[in-house]
Amino acid sequence: MTQHPASDEHAAPKSYRPAATFAGFGAIALWSSLALLTTLTGKIPPFQLAAMTFLVGSLVGFSTWLFRPQDVMSMARTLIQPWPVWLVGVGGLYGYHALYFAALQLAPPAEAGLVNYLWPLLIVIGSGLLPGQHLRLSSIMGGLLGFAGVAVLIFARDGLSIDPHSVPGYLCALAAAVAWAAYSLLSSRFGDVPTDAVTGFCLVTALLAALSHLMFETTVWPQHGIEWLAIIGLGVGPVGAAFYLWDYGMKAGDIRAIGFASYATPVMSTLLLVLAGKAELGWVLALSCGLIAGGAMLARLSKQS
Repeated sequence: MTQHPASDEHAAPKSYRPAATFAGFGAIALWSSLALLTTLTGKIPPFQLAAMTFLVGSLVGFSTWLFRPQDVMSMARTLIQPWPVWLVGVGGLYGYHALYFAALQLAPPAEAGLVNYLWPLLIVIGSGLLPGQHLRLSSIMGGLLGFAGVAVLIFARDGLSIDPHSVPGYLCALAAAVAWAAYSLLSSRFGDVPTDAVTGFCLVTALLAALSHLMFETTVWPQHGIEWLAIIGLGVGPVGAAFYLWDYGMKAGDIRAIGFASYATPVMSTLLLVLAGKAELGWVLALSCGLIAGGAMLARLSKQS
């Protein structure tokens, strides 16, 4: 592994690859389809759904090897990584989803989702602490505006109420946000680990999710072809290709820009639900977009100052 300096005070600014930043945006776009596709999967329990979709996601990674037959052995060797890399990779993917599923079980989905959406703000703040970066007040304010946009959207769509009995669920949602932000930021520190390694992370996550399913859930198989197609779609897109794009974006792209763009996920998700006839479009969505856009403008100013 590449050794990083203990102090980042005099570290050189990181150079970003535009393609990697757009890869991060691509992951966000794919995640916007998560809610719609999930509504089409029927009544499959969460861990079973995670096991099935992450298995498909790992097959997406392995399928890319078919287009690089001359490099199969070298790609297979990418799965041989030090334990800290596996801890971050599997801990991020499985840990985040396990905590998020627990939050949905222990707290109302709207409130749990809102607390969970602290992760873009944590990424924005955390990225300012990376070598060669500086944390500015405008970045924090921009992140808070983006979070406010998400809060307005969720509050108006689902309504919010604070139930003391749901505190364990809120804590799980907060832990999930921290887990995903930590996974994202630590991935950038393992820049020499090829994205092909994510294939192994997805496969192990599928196995752990399957074990969790057997321990805590009752198996429910899809009843219709549309449910099978939705599962495959989830595994190919938001629970498959999105993680590979995200990994590349975190390692070589502008993490702060990607973090701010992440606030667009619930907005795009709502738009897709509207187009599918499963939600209504109103002034709330426009206000949410305005707040998120305002936060992005502040973020842009912080980069130029």
